[in-house]
Amino acid sequence: MAGTLFIVATPIGNLGDLSPRAAETLRQVPIVVAEDTRQTRKLLHHTASVARLVSLHAHSPPGRVEQCLQHLVEGTDLALCTDAGTPGVSDPGPALVAGARALGITVVPIPGPSAVATALSVTGWPADRYVFMGFPPRKGPGREAWLERIRSSPDPVVCFEAGNRAARLVADVARTCGANRGVMIGREMTKKFEEFQLGSAADLAATLGDGELRGETTIVVSGAAEGPEEDRSGGDRALAATMVRALLRSGVERSRIARVIGEVFELSRNESYRLAMEAAE
Repeated sequence: MAGTLFIVATPIGNLGDLSPRAAETLRQVPIVVAEDTRQTRKLLHHTASVARLVSLHAHSPPGRVEQCLQHLVEGTDLALCTDAGTPGVSDPGPALVAGARALGITVVPIPGPSAVATALSVTGWPADRYVFMGFPPRKGPGREAWLERIRSSPDPVVCFEAGNRAARLVADVARTCGANRGVMIGREMTKKFEEFQLGSAADLAATLGDGELRGETTIVVSGAAEGPEEDRSGGDRALAATMVRALLRSGVERSRIARVIGEVFELSRNESYRLAMEAAE
């Protein structure tokens, strides 16, 4: 019988986020296919796994996927891991999964941490729909086209970027999408020095300046406005009123509520204060 390919989600920073099921899978399979064996070796040590590591990354030899598929065909179970988070998101894993499915091999997901879902969860923006766009092109027409997709997206957009290029990306978002477009930067998520910065694209660009952030960042850009500011506040009035009442019950001051409403619904200071006061009455 053919082996099984397990798709194992791994922590994005905090090892405590590894699920018991994922840990047990890593201990049971004889081979773990990893994007970066140096990172995954730490995880195997943490779980007391003695599995053999096989690297699979963007620069692996052309035959590496075929070698992994051969192991599966011969009856060996494999676990696929990325550096952090869920495999298949901005990593070369899909080629192995697609090959396994083409051969009729069973593919079993072991769900867990995801940087995309983690970042979206702390924005306060509706995320029933969103767009994930991976890493941005470094320059040229490709980058401009990539930014244009963000500008026109009605849904929040999530992307990854290296810390030393995050400031430039936020500045480009402000230039292309407008100074008031909402942006959230998540850095060192789930780690000791976890940090989230949320504000308008222009404000964050000014705060970051030419500075560099350490490590990789996950950036969320709010969806494009569907109409004038007055129309947006009217369309979201019921949701805003619900949020105001919930914050009031929690003892939050009205002035602070107004600031929160302004950030969430991308309103001016005066408009957000008026909306907060009306909803509180």
